[in-house]
Amino acid sequence: MTLPRSSINALRSNLDRALSAKDPAAIATAVDVPLRNTNVVGGPSGGNSSSTSGSVHREQLKVDGVDWSNVLNYLLDVHLAIASNDLASTYEAQSSLHSALNHNLSSTKGNWLIPGIHTVCRNTHRTAALADEYVNRNAGTRNDHKRLQSAVTLLQASYSKTLNDRVELRPNEPLSEEGSKKVGVLYIVNQLFSMYFQLNTLRLCKNLLKPVESRSIHESGTMGEMVTYRYYVGRLNMFEDQYELAEQNFDY
Repeated sequence: MTLPRSSINALRSNLDRALSAKDPAAIATAVDVPLRNTNVVGGPSGGNSSSTSGSVHREQLKVDGVDWSNVLNYLLDVHLAIASNDLASTYEAQSSLHSALNHNLSSTKGNWLIPGIHTVCRNTHRTAALADEYVNRNAGTRNDHKRLQSAVTLLQASYSKTLNDRVELRPNEPLSEEGSKKVGVLYIVNQLFSMYFQLNTLRLCKNLLKPVESRSIHESGTMGEMVTYRYYVGRLNMFEDQYELAEQNFDY
């Protein structure tokens, strides 16, 4: 089963236009999925999962010589899983979409894809948490975090691809074909902080601190990103009994 042709055409057209224009905001909108108002409440429905058999859609999309077919097809899979009220398949398709966009991020110049990466990072985190919550609720358990642990790996890949961009970060520059992908780091770090706290793997937070602070990335994000970063660092300070440092970070 696939989405109706009218839905496929609309989603394909939105993604094609956004990528052709290299419009960061439009790309973020095109790869977003309607999780806020979704009625996705069910478990596996028997086979929309894209993790083992590939996408159920077979659309083709190339823009400026770059193949975006996987991004499009897994995006269609996410919408199909949501329409089927299937949390497990929604996460599997979202994780495949995330992996495909990570791959294309490496092959694009500049940082115009960063808002799209942020969108898929947020949705991968959320769909993983929702799917785990459903499994735990129905199994009467609390400690099955398999999907959230899997999602961490995808966000870590996004983090690495943005952090290791060789282009110098220039704060407050518009997103462009010349800009540094490092502009996307802080948002992803904050998502990872949240996930590490959920999984009680706080030791992994320290792996993020030195790379971020040695490059002063924690001082060059949006105000919301910088405040969120200080909040999580303050919580880490509290766990280490560094109360004065915690207060400074909480007061940022």
